[in-house]
Amino acid sequence: MVLTVIVFAGGWSYIKRVVVVHQVREASLRQQPRGNLSDLYPRWLGAKEFLLNGRDPYSAEVTREIQAGYYGRPLDSTRANDPKDKAGFAYPLYVAFFLAPTVYYEFAPIQRLFFWLLAFVTVASVILWLRLLKWDLSPVAQLSVVGLSLSSIAAIQGLQLQQMSLLVAGLLALALALLISDYPWLAGIVLAAATIKPQLTVLLLLWLTIWTIADWRRRYQWAASFAISLAVLITLSDWYLPHWVQHFWQGIRDYQNYTGAASVTDNFLGTPLSWLLELVALAATVIVGWRARHHPANKPEFILTATLLLAVTVLMIPTSAQYNQVLLIPALLVLVRERTVIRSHSLLNRVSFVLTMVLVAWPWIASTILAGISFIVKEDKIDRAWAVPLWTTIQIPIAVALLILLHRYQSTIDAPATPASS
Repeated sequence: MVLTVIVFAGGWSYIKRVVVVHQVREASLRQQPRGNLSDLYPRWLGAKEFLLNGRDPYSAEVTREIQAGYYGRPLDSTRANDPKDKAGFAYPLYVAFFLAPTVYYEFAPIQRLFFWLLAFVTVASVILWLRLLKWDLSPVAQLSVVGLSLSSIAAIQGLQLQQMSLLVAGLLALALALLISDYPWLAGIVLAAATIKPQLTVLLLLWLTIWTIADWRRRYQWAASFAISLAVLITLSDWYLPHWVQHFWQGIRDYQNYTGAASVTDNFLGTPLSWLLELVALAATVIVGWRARHHPANKPEFILTATLLLAVTVLMIPTSAQYNQVLLIPALLVLVRERTVIRSHSLLNRVSFVLTMVLVAWPWIASTILAGISFIVKEDKIDRAWAVPLWTTIQIPIAVALLILLHRYQSTIDAPATPASS
């Protein structure tokens, strides 16, 4: 618990005293604008203009108004140092319906409220994952796990930016808990809400579809609920703004083009090696998922397969944003809980486990050390080392996903195939 308090204070102090200071200095030197820099703001303002004024949130006019708040002024293409991210709406239109209660207020209190909402969701989802994995820890150990999760670079960045990835991660944990607790209709509704970030849900939804088909008579309820809920959201959106789907997909393509976003494997290995790694990971995941399709939701194999799918999702989505790595938390919990089994399997497992834990621990260690040094040395000197804690942020999702995949693949292959439920 003492160690958790130290790294928690270190992680948040590092962001406030080192990273933010570095970003402000760089923005000043490059004459780059800095506004509220909240990832919630483009969604909030787009929803406000759509719901209250009937405007297209994907339009260039609304995008420029978003930039005025997000960056402090509209971006200028003639300025070489201006950010490339246009900060457009870039979400499914139905996210506006979920934000509807907030559009009648000023953004500042909404921003603060959303920060604490995401913090609560993150804490609740970590505790929920411990329950789903049936890991019976002492209250102090649970507090330590929560504290370590909240002090990870992924969680801190997500909270600082008010990023909806943290909300989606919580919704996915809730949906799986509802499935396990035999509330399939509610699970379907929650999963439909989680599609506000479809790239984070598609792999899990594909496997749940296969899992459902394997025992349709017992499992169709969540699928029917999900399909109905999503159809309602899409239909209402299309009724209010026809052809919004085309605008949304065009926004996604534009985002990929002007930001050059790439997956973690692309950034680490480059193409075509990254494609080969992703193909191998996907093939192994398909094998594990296929063999687990007959397990009922209340069996450990179901939730373990779900943790694998979330980890592989982080590996394969076409963006390497650190806040998406909150989806790695359940896989990390599995790896730590089953460390003895993993290390006893082979030398490759032992080496992979140690390497993964070193990569995961590095940001905590380095950020805590840098935070402490920031109270002693001058800002310009600490600024030279601001990125040191981020050295392993690209490697972490690769290592975690491949290790949990190796572990689940070995467990699945070693175990006999499960017959269909009778």
